[in-house]
This record gives sequence, C-alpha cells and structure tokens, in this order.
Amino acid sequence: MIGSVPSRRHDITDDLRHQITTGSIKPGERLPSEAGLAARYRVSTVTLRRALAVLQGEGLVEKIHGKGNYVRRPRRKSMYVGGWGTLDPWTAAEPTLRTTVRSTTVPASVHLTTLLKVPSGSPLAEYTCLSLEQGTPHGLARIYIPRDLAPAGVLDDDSVCREAATRFAVLGPSPATIRETVCARSPTPDEASALRIGNNMAVLAITRIATDPTGRIIEAALLAFPGDRVDAVFTAHHVLDERQTQG
Repeated sequence: MIGSVPSRRHDITDDLRHQITTGSIKPGERLPSEAGLAARYRVSTVTLRRALAVLQGEGLVEKIHGKGNYVRRPRRKSMYVGGWGTLDPWTAAEPTLRTTVRSTTVPASVHLTTLLKVPSGSPLAEYTCLSLEQGTPHGLARIYIPRDLAPAGVLDDDSVCREAATRFAVLGPSPATIRETVCARSPTPDEASALRIGNNMAVLAITRIATDPTGRIIEAALLAFPGDRVDAVFTAHHVLDERQTQG
C-alpha cells in the first residue's frame, strides 16, 4: 500500500523504490494505475510517468502493455568470465537457459574494419547469439570472423562450436591472446529490441578481440548484457616490479 504522499518526481521515485526494496510492495505485484498513483501523489500523470520511468530504467518496475506496471521479480544473473571470454559454463548449462544462434555473411563495415584490421567490405561470418531464460533475454553476442576462418557446424545441435556459441565463447581457432574492453552505456536500438529493455537501462558492453600466435585478429565479438542480469568476473595476476627483482 502506498504510504506517504511526496509531491516531487524524485521524492515519488524514492518512495516507491523504498517500498519495493523493503518488501512493502512485493515482487510480481501490480502497482495502482498511473492515474491512481498520480492522484495519490497529487501530481500530473506526466510527472508520475517520469518517476516510474526511473524505476523501469533501474529494473525495479516493468511496464506490460495493456496491463500496467508491475514490480519485477529478481532475475537470476548470468556470469561472464573475463580473460576466458565466455559465460560461466555452469551458468550456461542451466536447463532453464537456452541460446539461439543465427549466422549470415556480411561485408566488413567501417567499425568492423577497424576492429578486425581487414579491408573494407571484406566478407565476414556473423554469428548472432541470444541467451534466454524462460523467454527472457539475458545476453546478446554478435561474433565476427573472417570468412576464410569461419568454423563449420556452429549451427549443428551436437557440435563443439554450437556448445561454444551457447557460452558466447571464441568460435574460431584457439586464440593466443584475448583482449576485452568493458564499459557501461545505453543500449543501441538493436540491442534494446533484442534484449527487450528500455533505452534508459544501462547495458554492460564488452568488445572482445582474439588474435592468433602471429598477431592476426581472428575474431571480434560485441557482447551486451542488461546491467541487472549479469556479473562479470576478471582475475588480475600480480606482476613483480622488475626494479624490485634486480640488485
């Protein structure tokens, strides 16, 4: 039940957030109508919707078209293991999780030309992997490989490559090095559509570059995870200061 009667948008957001996080409003519970909330808080529906938009962006409230606003149930998180460049194998193997994989051939765009260091327009194999739990997207990977290095059998249900794709792992030849760049940002329109999230929800974006022993870039992967559905783990190895080992 709605308790206090704040009037400013930030106060409304704080009040609803407090009620949700303390359990006064339960996961899965439908909030009162927007008109009812606006009347309760003595604000316009425009102000009320702006307050709800903040909570939707934080992943606390989900607006279902034609039904209303609901408190989101806590989502189980996937785990991305940095350095190995893969979803945690135990997480990926959960029976409730599944990954759809589509493949096509695309010409290298300016961005991909820069990432893969190939001539503009070079043919690339593109693999789009979408991880879902009971129909809810958990992560999106777009993996690009020079066409001459593209592995066979990625779409075969029982292939090793298919198993790698379900974990967002490197699909091409075994790499000598993997470099990952991580940032939090707003989703692109394509990511928002595929992951079914609002433009105001942050995603964890990872750009992964794999190279072979000769230094050739053999794969570029663009990964995006809704911020409330993933943990990323990176292990740092201590490097001795050469100045301390001398003398």
